[in-house]
Order: sequence, then structure tokens, then C-alpha cells
Amino acid sequence: MRIIPHQAGLSFKSGGVNETQVPIAANNQNVHHQTYYENPIDRKAERNLAILSKSVTSLLFGGIAAGITAMIQGAQGKKSWKLPTGIGLGAAALTLGITLPPALYNIKVRAFTREKEMDVFSRSQEAKSSILEGVNDQIHDNSVPFDDKVRNYATVQMANNGQGIMIMNNKA
Repeated sequence: MRIIPHQAGLSFKSGGVNETQVPIAANNQNVHHQTYYENPIDRKAERNLAILSKSVTSLLFGGIAAGITAMIQGAQGKKSWKLPTGIGLGAAALTLGITLPPALYNIKVRAFTREKEMDVFSRSQEAKSSILEGVNDQIHDNSVPFDDKVRNYATVQMANNGQGIMIMNNKA
């Protein structure tokens, strides 16, 4: 039995596996297997979380700066809110300007890396699933000799347990 990815409905495009229907004859019935994969890594959400995190950090730093300025002003006998507010906002803006660009770059690189890792993992899972479905269909097919069924099933299990490469040849 030879399983080729494009016959099994797998499309190895950048976005993942496309939704396809592949008719497979099993006991003289048409069975349609649907596969669909959407990468769970969302770059926009990662970016928005980084912006939110750095904004909160900057506001906290600005609040601390404003509080220190207000305490110093209170010790001097002045009670104005304009100077501490200005210093706090300036410190928050400066902190955001310094920390946000590197954080956005790092998030972009990490999201890209994780996205590609998930693509590879999902494609390998789809290929393994396709092979197991093919072996299952072969097991239920009465025209295949019992020895071939056992040999192919054992080959799949050895490859699955050993994380090895499985090559199945069809004796035609």
C-alpha cells in the first residue's frame, strides 16, 4: 500500500491543510474524509498582548515617578498636581517608547517561529492520520490477504512506536 499526500487530501501550503473531501472505497462504499487545519497561533493577538503589557508597565512606572515627585513636593510645602502629573506622564511615555519596539520585534519573531513549528507538527499529525486511515481501510478490505494486513499494521506500529520512517511497498 502506498499513500501519497496529495491523494490523501493533504495540501502542504503555507496556511496549513485545506478542507478537502477524498473518496476512499471501503467495503464498496464511498467514505469522505475531511481534514482541516487552522494554525492556532494568532499574530495579532500576540501583538496586542505585548502592547497591553508594555502599556501597563509604563503606566505603573509613570505612577511611581508621579508619586515620588508628589512626595518630594509635599516635603517642600508645595501642593500642586500639575508637576507630578507631567513628570508621571513623561516617564510613562519614555518607558513605553523605549520598551515597546523591542517587545514587538521579539513577539513577532517568537510568533513566527511557533507558527512554523505548529505547521510542521500539524502536517506530521495529518500525514500519520492519513496513513492510519489507509491501513484501517486495508484491514477492512476482504480482497487483501491476511498476511499483508498483519505486515502493514506491524510496520505502522513499529514506525509509530519508534518514531521512525515508514515505507510501505505495494506488491502489484
